Amino acid sequence: MTEPFARSARSTVGIEWELMLADGETGDLVPRAPEVLEALGEEAALERYTITQELLTNTVELTSGIGDTVAAAVDDIGDAIAALRTATDPRGIELLCAGSHPFAQWYDQEVTDKTRYHSLIERTQWWGRNMMIWGIHVHVGVEDVTKVFPIINALSVYLPHLQALSASSPFWAGERTGYASNRALVFQQLPTAGLPWPLPDWSAFERYLDDMVATGVMEDATEVRWDIRPAPRWGTIEVRACDGMSTLPELAAVAAFVQVMVEHFSRLLDDGADISGIQPWFVRENKWRAARYGLDALVIVDRDGTQVPVRDHLRATMDEVAEIAVELKCAREFAGLERILAGGASYARQLLVAEAADGDLREVVRHLIREFRAGPTLRDHLASLSVHD
Repeated sequence: MTEPFARSARSTVGIEWELMLADGETGDLVPRAPEVLEALGEEAALERYTITQELLTNTVELTSGIGDTVAAAVDDIGDAIAALRTATDPRGIELLCAGSHPFAQWYDQEVTDKTRYHSLIERTQWWGRNMMIWGIHVHVGVEDVTKVFPIINALSVYLPHLQALSASSPFWAGERTGYASNRALVFQQLPTAGLPWPLPDWSAFERYLDDMVATGVMEDATEVRWDIRPAPRWGTIEVRACDGMSTLPELAAVAAFVQVMVEHFSRLLDDGADISGIQPWFVRENKWRAARYGLDALVIVDRDGTQVPVRDHLRATMDEVAEIAVELKCAREFAGLERILAGGASYARQLLVAEAADGDLREVVRHLIREFRAGPTLRDHLASLSVHD
């Protein structure tokens, strides 16, 4: 089959953020997305952002417009949150985000009444019903379809970095899992989810789609759920590996890293450089290590099997591409990565709260609610940084 790749402006950015809806008193998830969206009505019809339902009725997804900069896309998300609160606050519904809810059980949740979601659950059964996961998706525009899979393959080396920075699912159904990102391992159980196949070019992707459609695995390219995938409709590379970020500044930092790395590899291709990634078995091992150990993971970074702490490799990479961040006008957001490295990702903060509360996971939910609501706005965060675009 022929799968056209839309024309897209180079290195433009779009962001999707999945949020939980929780009871303000108990912290339990509440199936009130249909009610909230009905209350919002047509309020967002003329806005750049959208607010929509997801697989479960305890979730809403915020989507930015196409941003020339990360700041523009994140501003859209901030506007969407403000609009959403006009419906949630009067109803005693709180917003929070992490890769998983610390104590929710799958059998208490409701599936959104759409044919595609019911079909997914019917096929995937127990694993599908356990998809109590929340994440972010970052789209970056690519102007030339021939670049798409070389960039995806190169970016796969940095999947553990992204996963470790965003890891926020150390608890699952009331248990401490021992993983920084339990979501990463749960999500890959869905058909067509998980690591991208190391395809050489767009023609190979079209042949992959032919095989999968012919055998009834999927209906079209939208059902490819890889950790990094092409989004042909938008002309973007979409990074889906990350757990849900718990604060807006952290979301901005990770979005900036994705934008900068895609532009970095695009420039290398322009210069005729070889940006081939590492062996797929190393990529798979790195994913597991990042899920297990988060920012304390030791990752494999080249074809020779060199292993370094993910924090060290991330800082070295940040130094290498810092000028690109300046040119893309996201240097301040990009600098937020150092805040995560220094202060710890969400999984570490959640574990500290649980320990201080003698294992009471309701306190962890309260922490996430406070962090989402009372944490610094992006503008406050940027004002505190000394880096200037």
